Order: sequence, then structure tokens, then C-alpha cells
Amino acid sequence: MSAIEHVIRGRTTDLGGFAVRRLLPSAATAAVGPFVFVDHMGPAQFTAGAGIDVRPHPHIGLATVTYLFEGEFLHRDSLGTEQRIAPGDVNWMIAGRGIVHSERTPGGVRAAPHRAHGVQTWVALPEAHEDAPPAFEHHPAHSLPRVEFPGATVTVIAGDAFGRRSPVSVLSPTLYCTALLAAGAALQLAAEHEQRAVYVVEGAVTIDGAVIEEGAMAVLAGGVEVVLHAAAGARLMLLGGAPVGAPIVHWNFVASSRERIDRAREEWSRYGDPAARVRFGRVPGETEYIPLPAR
Repeated sequence: MSAIEHVIRGRTTDLGGFAVRRLLPSAATAAVGPFVFVDHMGPAQFTAGAGIDVRPHPHIGLATVTYLFEGEFLHRDSLGTEQRIAPGDVNWMIAGRGIVHSERTPGGVRAAPHRAHGVQTWVALPEAHEDAPPAFEHHPAHSLPRVEFPGATVTVIAGDAFGRRSPVSVLSPTLYCTALLAAGAALQLAAEHEQRAVYVVEGAVTIDGAVIEEGAMAVLAGGVEVVLHAAAGARLMLLGGAPVGAPIVHWNFVASSRERIDRAREEWSRYGDPAARVRFGRVPGETEYIPLPAR
């Protein structure tokens, strides 16, 4: 039996001045463990004065995870959080019953030419936590466990792997790591998590005789220990964990029922009315927002 169930090749999407490669959801796989959305941003080069401006927008029923290799973002949300994120840090935002946030390139970074490169993911919440109060955590790079192997370094971003556990407050069994492999290195990935995938950010790896190139994600068979070989070096994301049912993903909303999605859509459609009472709250210092798209 092959160690690989299938390979996903990301589709490129323009998000207003910078491109992302979207891996999940895909036609082949809606989710891997609790991960229902994976975007590989950049690497993008910006001129002085330009940058990323993701206007305030809502979420329910998920946690967002931002992890950067290059650049900086400024996160603001309706809890009043204002937090810069630098390469290697983790921003973990639990939307729960509803939150609004924005992500922008900070002014100091925007003033000069700069690059942005990273991975953004959504983790579906177990049904018991869908209506939890929204929350935000920031974990600096130095607080994340690092595991050294011959020719390989693994950082545990969220959940547990390689005998170490991240300080991020996950709500279900989760695998989320980044790994750097030198030329000729090999990394053994245990079968401890129910579902697993390997995304190649840079370089290429060989898994069970198949070469997985940059920009591709290999979804692995369950219960099989896998060895990742990097002939010329690679940067990887390892992700997965236990599935959380069959969540519905619609625009920025994730939920276990269509009714929850429809209620969130209706409330966000009234967000432009300053007098409207909506569960999401408002982001201090922000006057813009992303309107509800047509179905």
C-alpha cells in the first residue's frame, strides 16, 4: 500500500496585489484533520508604500493560524487586540461564536521595499466549542518547541509532534509543524496522528518513491510511518490531526450546520449599519470592512 493517498497541487488566487497558492479545500480533500483551509502566501515583493491590507472581516467556528517566513503583519481584532507578528511567531485566534479582524503590513515595514511570505490556515473547532467566546493568543518564536535531527530542524507550531507540545491552546488533537531539511537529510514522521499531510513550501521531498515538488501537498495514508527524503534541501509544513466531523466552510465561516452559516451571513450583512447590533463587534481604529459577497 502506498504511503500517499493523493497529491494536491495548489491553485493560485489573487488577493488584491499579492498571490496565494490555495491547497485546502480542494476537490480531492476538504480537510486534513481539523485543517479546512491552507493558503501559501507569496513570496511577494512589495515596493515602498505598498503592502498587504486585509480589511476587517468576520469568522465563526474556527481558529486562524498565521505563520510567517518573511515580513511582518499587524493584527487587529474586535477584542481590542493589536499585535505585530514576525517570522517564526504564531498568532492563534479562536473565532468561536464570532470575531472580526484585519491584517495589514505595519507602517514601518511599508515605508521601504519588503517581502512577505508565509502560510495561513484555518482549524475547524469541535462542535462543542463552536459557540465559545472568541480569544486571541500570540506566541513568540522562542516559545515554540524545536527538535533537532541530523540535517533537520522541526518547530512544533501547534499541537504535538516528535515528543514535544506547542503552547498554543488547541481544542482537538492537532499536528502542525514546520521543518527545514538540509540536502541529503531524511525525517521520519510517525503515525501517531489520525490524518497527516506534508506541504512542500520550498524544494522537494521524496515519499515512498514519489517526488513531491514545491507547491504540492501529499496527503498521507493513515497508520503508516513515513520517511521524508530531501535530496537538495526543503522547507516543509506538516499538518493534520483528528477530524472534527464534516464542517461546512462558507466564505469566512465554518460551522456544523447550515443554520449557523445563514445566521452569521444575515448578521454580517447588517455590519455597515453603525446602529446594528451584531455579535461580531468592531475593530478599534478601523472604519473599513469586507462586505458580504453574493452566494
